[in-house]
Amino acid sequence: MREIPKPTELAARGGCWFESGGVQIHLGIETDFRPAKKAHPAFCCAKYDALLSRLITAGIHIREPNDVPGIRRCHINDCFGNRIELIAP
Repeated sequence: MREIPKPTELAARGGCWFESGGVQIHLGIETDFRPAKKAHPAFCCAKYDALLSRLITAGIHIREPNDVPGIRRCHINDCFGNRIELIAP
C-alpha cells in the first residue's frame, strides 16, 4: 500500500491514509495509545498462502485458529502489538 494525502480539513488531526487499488485504510492516533489485543480489523487476502509464507520468512508469529469450520484464517500482531486477522478467500 502507498501512503496518500489526507484531505486538508483532516490533516491537522494526525494519522495517515494508505491505498492499494480500490482499498483504503485510514489510521488515526491517540495520545494514550494501548495495543488492541482483541478488537481488530480483518482482511480477506487473495494470495493467502503466499502472504503467510512471506510473513513466516520475515519472522512474524502466526496464530492459526481452527474454531470457525470452513474458514482459513490467522492472526498476527503489527509492530505496535495490535491484532490483525487475515482470511483466505
